[in-house]
Amino acid sequence: MTMSTVRFLLNNDVVTLEKIDPNLTVLQYLREKQFNTGTKEGCCSGDCGACTVVVAELASNNQELDYKSINSCISFVGSLHGKQLITVEDLKDGAKLHHVQQSIVDNHASQCGFCTPGFVMSSFALHKANRQPSRAEVVEALAGNLCRCTGYRSIIDAAMESSEHAEPDSFAQHYQQTVLQLNEFKSLPAATLADDKHSYFAPKNVSELAAKLLDKPSATLVAGGTDLALSVTQHLNTIDDLVYLGDVDELRVIENNSKQFVIGSAVPYNEFTPMLHDEYHELGEMIERIGSRQVRNNGTLGGNVGNASPIGDMPPALIALGAQMTLQRGDVKRKIAVEDFFVAYKKTVLKESEFIRNFTIPKAKPGQFLKLYKISKRLDDDISAVLGAFFIELKDNVVTDLRIAFGGMAGIPMRAKHCEAALLNKPFIQTNITAAQQALTLDFQPMSDVRASDKYRMKVTQNLMQKCYLELQNRTIETRVVNYA
Repeated sequence: MTMSTVRFLLNNDVVTLEKIDPNLTVLQYLREKQFNTGTKEGCCSGDCGACTVVVAELASNNQELDYKSINSCISFVGSLHGKQLITVEDLKDGAKLHHVQQSIVDNHASQCGFCTPGFVMSSFALHKANRQPSRAEVVEALAGNLCRCTGYRSIIDAAMESSEHAEPDSFAQHYQQTVLQLNEFKSLPAATLADDKHSYFAPKNVSELAAKLLDKPSATLVAGGTDLALSVTQHLNTIDDLVYLGDVDELRVIENNSKQFVIGSAVPYNEFTPMLHDEYHELGEMIERIGSRQVRNNGTLGGNVGNASPIGDMPPALIALGAQMTLQRGDVKRKIAVEDFFVAYKKTVLKESEFIRNFTIPKAKPGQFLKLYKISKRLDDDISAVLGAFFIELKDNVVTDLRIAFGGMAGIPMRAKHCEAALLNKPFIQTNITAAQQALTLDFQPMSDVRASDKYRMKVTQNLMQKCYLELQNRTIETRVVNYA
């Protein structure tokens, strides 16, 4: 098979990468190879947003561009293949500042200035999608950017300033040319990157991916990389062989029919969250708390589940919903329940050379409710101490079906089966809720760590059971209730 190097647009210029370490992050590439130091290094963990850049890629129709903000500190440089990377250096037109930059100046929104380029780029991405954003939209778009000088009011004011009548920027002027260039990149063979010790491969379809993993079963899979990259940036590890999933067409498919959703394992959160939010309101809201917009623009469902963290936010929700996942090795596929995927801490049922293809999430039926509770020190962009997921079906106030799952209570995300037994086929009343709370002590023996003590975890878990009961008791009765917010 003919191989290509990694090729992308840096602002409006074509860049080709050949012999380079694929462990290199986009941030390192910009600062150390291109000497574009406007993009700042703050936390190197995707928390502060100082490193924010914008990536433009082809929409599904191949005729339009989608602009999204990402954290360059936790994005590997190989993931740029076939895309346009936009940095703060190239926003202005000659000596004239870009609209979003001028708004920062006009609203006195830059103080020490270190975080300013990241705010500018997040605002730039927002205005490419919405030239008259509301305050709520601005706050959501900037939630992944920290200002240590506490100047948020003026920054928000700047980002809210309409660009409806602003002059077209250089990216708008080059729009059609960029579309043509990215389509040309798309026609290239699968991207590769290597130095003397490390390799990177970005298959374009499942057949190429399956063959690669059979040939090199020890390769590390990367999609969004929002967690994997930390092993490089925080723990100073190096990964010998990276296989990138973001270009595999079959892993980017979304299906939405009358009974279920099917979500490819490499679909970024922000592409599938709206439809899940419409069906399960609290699930959509919980996903928005998984990380910032930059993280959700890159992070994937396959990565969150495949990482097998006991404090991952999506597994308890998927387990409660009775979701399934399709695994594939070579040409052989198998379907399992998400709850059966986890074996022990950081261990799963994945076989050698096997990968996650997609997830199937059933839609709600009348009388079914999903309640989700994330307990963390910060409301947004924080790791859970406990996440409780309650799926309950009620008929005449009798519990006819339920699944209750928790993250943060054991070495794996898991169901509370003793708790379920205390409620199933019984009236949904306080006496049985109290029994279910007590049964939780048989399901879990939680650990103590920096986020919470074992006693706190157990107490909060029991309280969440009570909270779920009280909220469902006070729900608004409708013909068909998907969720209660």
